[in-house]
Amino acid sequence: MIEQPPKFKQSTSAVNLMIELQNNGLLKVIQDDYLYWDKLKYKAREYDPAKLWDAIKLHRLINSNVVEFGRYKFSFMLTDFIQRSLHRFDMHFGGTLSSNIGIAETDKEKFIISSLIEEAISSSQIEGANTTRKKAKEMIQKDQKPKSKDELMILNNFVTMQEIAESKTEEITPERILFIHRLISNNTLDNKMDEGKFRENNDIYVVNTASSETVHTPPDFTEISDLMNDLCSFFNHDTDDFIHPIIKGCIIHFMLAWIHPFADGNGRTSRALFYWYMLKKGYWMTEYLSISRIIKGSKNQYEKAFLYTESDGNDLSYFITYHIRTMEKAIDALKIYINRKQKEVSQASKFLKIPSVNDRMAQILKIIYDDSDRVLNTKEIESRFSISNYTARADLRNLVELGFLEIIQVNKKKQNFIKSTSFDKIMKTHNL
Repeated sequence: MIEQPPKFKQSTSAVNLMIELQNNGLLKVIQDDYLYWDKLKYKAREYDPAKLWDAIKLHRLINSNVVEFGRYKFSFMLTDFIQRSLHRFDMHFGGTLSSNIGIAETDKEKFIISSLIEEAISSSQIEGANTTRKKAKEMIQKDQKPKSKDELMILNNFVTMQEIAESKTEEITPERILFIHRLISNNTLDNKMDEGKFRENNDIYVVNTASSETVHTPPDFTEISDLMNDLCSFFNHDTDDFIHPIIKGCIIHFMLAWIHPFADGNGRTSRALFYWYMLKKGYWMTEYLSISRIIKGSKNQYEKAFLYTESDGNDLSYFITYHIRTMEKAIDALKIYINRKQKEVSQASKFLKIPSVNDRMAQILKIIYDDSDRVLNTKEIESRFSISNYTARADLRNLVELGFLEIIQVNKKKQNFIKSTSFDKIMKTHNL
């Protein structure tokens, strides 16, 4: 459990210290990082920790914005860091303009499918799905049947993300949230009756698995209906006081997890709602991001962001600050990924020198060239390039006729494709 902060005391000395911190620049540093008590008390040794906390809390209270769900009040503060980041996001991946992140128009669908797979895998792994990214990607790309509950969690997430991407312009309702939960939890819960159903008791606790301590007790189940209606209204309509869409998305993510309306699958559903809201508000780059992959790599900070918020009077700025930092890291990771893929496409272009080889076939040759043990099938090529079964089969068969691939007959209908024994020899004839 995290350490509880001292009780806030409003006083003249707190006001004076707040002004002093503002003048020496320390206030900005602390607020941009949005430090909780457990870190704040070590930040400035020259100040008494409790008095420092009072000054910081006073500044936060003065600048706070309030949102209400049911009988509960939450607040947040727009720090300089948050506002700078929101401006950056709006400039680079908001609005209705076409992508300016270096993805060719012909490759966009392929990138979206790849990011959906990444998001599905990581969001499931956060909740304990135990499988490798390689196995999970192969399962989805090759349309294989899940072999375990963990793989089914990932497939469910992928199907859910696809559904959301297709219905991103629609408003949300409690019934739609139940439908999303049913998709995301299909055959993965201890009790199948809990799929797509709000909990009907209070036998749900969020527990620290390491210490077995309860870290969050959700609202009473009798409050769920009103809270979910309020959440849907918050999702669908603008508030009287303007709240930036990305801030609203972060709040929606937090609130679904905080309400904890389901017996299980709350985390996956909350991240799916954030994804939906971002797409609905025109943040098209969300389709290319895998925010859950970054969250998975900082799961401890993710959990603490929830705990800090609840421990400090429902101050959402802890969670919002964490979430925005995560989005920044996801954008940086996307840029690295795009650069790598662009290099791969550039490297594959040398295979276009071979007569009768098109762009897709060149990239398939690059895959086999880099991984001589790779086994391909039609479904994987369909998914990778977002093409029809007929086109995928035609590309693979053309490579067989050219001598680069060989067919392995799996059964009467299904075929796999592997590197041919003459692959290297043919390459040499083309000076490759």
